[in-house]
Amino acid sequence: MIIGVPKEIKPQESRIGAVPAMVLDLVEAGHTVLVEQGGGLGAGVRDDEYVAVGGKIAATAADVYGQSDMIIKVKEPLASEYPLVKKDQLLFTYFHFAANRELTEAMLASGAHCFAYETLIHRGSLPLLTPMSEVAGRMAVQVGAVCLEKHMGGRGILLGGIPGVEPAKVVILGGGVVGTNAAKMAAGLGADVTIMDIDLDRLRYLDDVMAANVTMLHSSPIAIREQIAAADMVIGAVLVQGARAPRLIRRSDLKDMKDGAVVVDVAVDQGGCIETCKPTTHADPTFVVDGVLHYCVANMPGAVPRTSTFGLTNATGPWAKKLANMGSAEAARDSVLRTAANVLAGKVTHEGVAEAFGLDFTDPSKVL
Repeated sequence: MIIGVPKEIKPQESRIGAVPAMVLDLVEAGHTVLVEQGGGLGAGVRDDEYVAVGGKIAATAADVYGQSDMIIKVKEPLASEYPLVKKDQLLFTYFHFAANRELTEAMLASGAHCFAYETLIHRGSLPLLTPMSEVAGRMAVQVGAVCLEKHMGGRGILLGGIPGVEPAKVVILGGGVVGTNAAKMAAGLGADVTIMDIDLDRLRYLDDVMAANVTMLHSSPIAIREQIAAADMVIGAVLVQGARAPRLIRRSDLKDMKDGAVVVDVAVDQGGCIETCKPTTHADPTFVVDGVLHYCVANMPGAVPRTSTFGLTNATGPWAKKLANMGSAEAARDSVLRTAANVLAGKVTHEGVAEAFGLDFTDPSKVL
């Protein structure tokens, strides 16, 4: 199979879908790998490093898409890339379809086979979402701490305080991978941290492993409103696999928050769990609604592309090879890879995506 790795074109996105070690693994499995010229430079990977392990360099994205049977990316195709996607081409990337109807309709119309990193389930977890959730969770605290500074529009609070001055109160909605990593960072900096989740078993586990300055609280609409009213920073970290993120904070709730408080919605690429959030970019990351500063960058890990690229490809590499070896039809019947099948040959093959837009769902094993 010819596998293409195009350069990412989303604003301020410098990750790439494959590193030399992954390319070597694919080449040794009998595949040809085309990498777009300069595609890895943002992550600190030169073209000659790909060539040294058997990869080939293609001059343009059109060359990559035009010659490849399979495309490996990081982020979803943008509108300018839609015409490049071919019928029966296999795409393996983050799609987050449930938050983007235009993308969903474009991929349905293309006739391509779209396998999404974020919905692949293995042993009850989401292994291809985990590394970027780890990065985003840790980054949420870093960027949130900067946003709390007065010149950024925040309350002018140091996250960990100092002796004699209380620290910032950080409320984290969701105790999964994002929330756990955010809590570790915030607690390590000395903040007063509260994790809210509906899973009592998860809260019991976190209570055993978290630092003393982290409180676990069962989540409910009333409890959320009470906590955000006292919060200096709120981090949205709720994920529903393959579906739109639930709206946990409404516009009307913002009136009870402090002026200059900060919200960081890590779930924004799945529609966001804070009603007033909308996707922003690293070039223009924040906006203010009702006195509350919002940070809603949809590709947060793109700001640390070297860490993110190597972390991501450590996880995606083995599955990319398995998908390439099998091909779309066989993968759609595989017990694990079928969970990543979101759109196949013009059919919606993930229930969360179908539900988000009121479209018909088709079992992936029945399509190809």
